[in-house]
Amino acid sequence: MLKVDLHCHSNVSDGVLAPAPLAAYARKGGVDVWALTDHDEIKGIKAARVAAAEQGMRFVPGVEISVTWANQTVHLVGLQVNEDHPALLAGLAATRSGRDARGREIAAQLDAVGIPDAYEGALKYVGNPDLLSRTHFARYLVECGKCDTTTEVFRKFLTEGKPGYVPHRWATLADAMGWIRSAGGIPVIAHPGRYKFTQTAEDVLFDEFRQLGGNAIEVVTGSHTPDQYATYAEVARRYGFLASRGTDFHAPGEARVEFDALPPLPASVKPVWHDWF
Repeated sequence: MLKVDLHCHSNVSDGVLAPAPLAAYARKGGVDVWALTDHDEIKGIKAARVAAAEQGMRFVPGVEISVTWANQTVHLVGLQVNEDHPALLAGLAATRSGRDARGREIAAQLDAVGIPDAYEGALKYVGNPDLLSRTHFARYLVECGKCDTTTEVFRKFLTEGKPGYVPHRWATLADAMGWIRSAGGIPVIAHPGRYKFTQTAEDVLFDEFRQLGGNAIEVVTGSHTPDQYATYAEVARRYGFLASRGTDFHAPGEARVEFDALPPLPASVKPVWHDWF
């Protein structure tokens, strides 16, 4: 059975490894089919494609797009996208704009609770302010000793109701799906179990996604608990969605689940890659 991982981040967005060593790390973890899905950016795809070929892996070009839906951030993974498509490139550029201003607001909040220089500290982990994210701030807070792990950071900072939380207005669901589909890609709702929706709101999200032409969700992901694998397998069956799988890998030692430890999809769902090979 092929080991397929369709959710992974390099240092082009908020991962730690560059595309080539990331490909090698995925292969070492037994991955046969690998997608790079950086946040709101596709600049790593060409290097990742070459590296995947060198490692003997099949490569899937992808991206993860931030969406604002019902005043919360939802992520869409786009798989099999044409990374040179003008509409996708323009949409991602528009989505990235505003990250720098948001980062400065986050830093100001952290400074107010006694954590100075967080903007500069976070920027060391990404370099490009257009790609600055909460994960980069989390790594800085570990570096400066405020927390021992990034998981602890997100318990104490950067989330709603905690210092450093600054909401951002991202793309609409319809816009993001349009960019992905115009680039020949497949939109997938990433880690649906991670969002704090009521059951009613979640059903509305799935209904709207389906009405817009979406037909795939992540079922087995490093951002789900083992219990949620079964929950979202049932959602996929109920809605007729295809199922995706991926670690949501960012860095060795930070990953909730390493490449070699993520279980396969349940036999009861149809993989999103069922007709790719």
